[in-house]
Amino acid sequence: MADVTVRGAGIFGLSIAWVCVQRGARVQLIDPCGPAAGSSGGIVGALAPHVPENWNAKKAFQLDSLLMAGAFWRDVEAAGGKRTGYTRSGRLQPIADEPALSLAHRRAETATELWQDKASWVVEPVSGHSWVPHSPTGWIVRDTLSAHLHPRNACMALVAALDAHGVTVQSHGESRGPVVWATGVSGLTDLNAVRSRSVGTGVKGQAALLQYDARHAPQLFADTVHVIPHLDGTVAIGSTSEREYDSPHETDTQLDIIIAKARDAVPVLRDAKVVQRWAGVRPRARSRAPMLGAWPDRPGHFIANGGFKIGFGMAPKVAEVMADLLLEGRNHIPAGFDVEASL
Repeated sequence: MADVTVRGAGIFGLSIAWVCVQRGARVQLIDPCGPAAGSSGGIVGALAPHVPENWNAKKAFQLDSLLMAGAFWRDVEAAGGKRTGYTRSGRLQPIADEPALSLAHRRAETATELWQDKASWVVEPVSGHSWVPHSPTGWIVRDTLSAHLHPRNACMALVAALDAHGVTVQSHGESRGPVVWATGVSGLTDLNAVRSRSVGTGVKGQAALLQYDARHAPQLFADTVHVIPHLDGTVAIGSTSEREYDSPHETDTQLDIIIAKARDAVPVLRDAKVVQRWAGVRPRARSRAPMLGAWPDRPGHFIANGGFKIGFGMAPKVAEVMADLLLEGRNHIPAGFDVEASL
């Protein structure tokens, strides 16, 4: 018999199942489409913090999760023997003009206060190294909190870790015990169908993989584009944010624009071959924060949804607080993430 049933084998469902298993629970994991079938099977994987200012519960939650990530993913790799591509190599961002430079210096001060000695946000001159984005001012921000992984590889590493503990992803099955619905875009669609106002929606993203080996270099964020040097010798770039779209899984000229932006911002990528184009739809809750907690209309049922662009960065902490709630009845979910407020 299962202590917990998790429906949905994307990053939230897999992570919740994993932490519950680590705590000794018997878990049933169900997804008719298989693991990482939705946007969790993507290719970018930026784990980047919100800016260190206007502090709130969402930013504090994300900070905790990013700091937990190293140990979380090491445990996953050790249990299942598969690589996640996780590395905390920081991030570089160009500074566009003098007002932005002044703002960056102020954020360096608040980062010292808010991040304490756990990470840094530093304004520094552009070096002569080729792996640096073009900066009009000659200055960049370097933070040491940002990390990245390969999303699909991380999901499959979780599958392997769970399998090592006797938990496999089933295509169907009856729910037993508390039920967590981590069903992404389809879950938001189902909720919208029975609510008077929209709970959330899917937002399409397009990304690409380039053949260029910059492993262990910091990730870059320039001209609204994430540039992620994966540990397998590829570089991911992305992504678009499309509220309206015709085909959820086809790429188009909007991705071409993203590729061109990345090549302009990082000249060493100008001749890099595109080896994969990817598109998928990410679940965005109305509040833009994850929706976590008890399902008000359904006793014994819970929701974990709305990861959107920060799902992988939030996953370790989301899994922890959901396991607290499911297994021990302790609710440490921030008020802004509460399901009832989102509904």
